Amino acid sequence: MTSRYERQIPLIGKDGQEKLLNSRVLVVGAGGLGSAVVSYLAAAGIGRLGIVDGDVVEDSNLQRQTIHAGKIGENKAESAAEFVENLNTDVVVDIYPYDLTEKNAERIAKNYDVLVGCPDNFETRYIINSVAVKLGKPFVHAAVHGWEGEVGVFVKKPCYRCYIAKGVEIGGEIIGAVAGVFGCIQALEVIKIITGKGEPLIGKIFRLDLKTFENFILELKERENCETCGGKNEIR
Repeated sequence: MTSRYERQIPLIGKDGQEKLLNSRVLVVGAGGLGSAVVSYLAAAGIGRLGIVDGDVVEDSNLQRQTIHAGKIGENKAESAAEFVENLNTDVVVDIYPYDLTEKNAERIAKNYDVLVGCPDNFETRYIINSVAVKLGKPFVHAAVHGWEGEVGVFVKKPCYRCYIAKGVEIGGEIIGAVAGVFGCIQALEVIKIITGKGEPLIGKIFRLDLKTFENFILELKERENCETCGGKNEIR
């Protein structure tokens, strides 16, 4: 174990660091949220990172997707992998340079301990939720818009569809640093889940408006007849 982790070992212990180095985390989406998640999980010493993203880097992304500097036109999963390899050689990176779909989600997700959702659409969130419930894996969710965002952790029940049964897409306006803040919180939730240190937001949603710092925590309940955690749960 190198001196790279000497500032966090007093907080999580050598056993916690070993757990991180032996863990496998899948990050779905290498955009604004994903940039922060990938950066800080790689820096913390996650042993294996899977990165899923079918998009390519565009100039307008760089306001918030900082790991892709100088990579315009490259696939985001491949660009993120290059960033990780330059940051921490302890981390093995699996690249999935295409979208997560109903057909490939289970095949990809089964190889990981924790699933981190960083997409910009409800369709992908519902797919992650379905496969997380089916495989019994924690799903660390975040979403951002404008100056505000939310983070939550779903483990079997209640699931994400209990929280939002049917989502409605809204505009893509965002202050870049807001995505960074919530991506960092997602990374912290993953670290807490893996090391057993702290209290993850399991069954809860933390919402924060960074313009005013108004915030609250919502305690979730199972939704009766939820089609994911209370039904046959087709991945869709």
